[in-house]
Amino acid sequence: MADLSIAVLVGRLTRDAELKYTNSGQAVCHFSVATSSRRKKSDQWVDEASFWEIDLWGKQGESINQYLTKGKLVAVEGAMRQDRWEQDGQSRMKVIVNANTVQLLGSGQGSGGSSGQSYGNQGTGSSAGGQQPSDSREWQGHDAPRSQGPAPKAPESDDFSDDIPF
Repeated sequence: MADLSIAVLVGRLTRDAELKYTNSGQAVCHFSVATSSRRKKSDQWVDEASFWEIDLWGKQGESINQYLTKGKLVAVEGAMRQDRWEQDGQSRMKVIVNANTVQLLGSGQGSGGSSGQSYGNQGTGSSAGGQQPSDSREWQGHDAPRSQGPAPKAPESDDFSDDIPF
């Protein structure tokens, strides 16, 4: 059985995305996303932020780069990888998410946006060095209209029990 390193994140961009190219000419869109969680500490709820570095390789990175601006709400799905290096005699490490799919969820801080657009690939394979082969990725736009069926009806009676278990 293969090990898994899957990440699914929903958060806001902390800065505008950067589009760079490797020496071999492959595009990589680099950005970071902030997520938050709540936990109880000493009878009070505390919000904690986490910051995640994201890479989206190939044509998808080139396509979505212009839309990834600070404050935008995005969903990211991908595989985690660790970059390790030595600096000043000390070992360093950071986690980067190699995105398979990036979806724009909202306009972010009142600016216009293309909600519901998804950029990513069908496969999840990666090669050495964390670089994704550009020919295995293809843009996926999710612009199909959603079914507009009748809205569910509200209950006709107000016969709710007063015995609520919590």
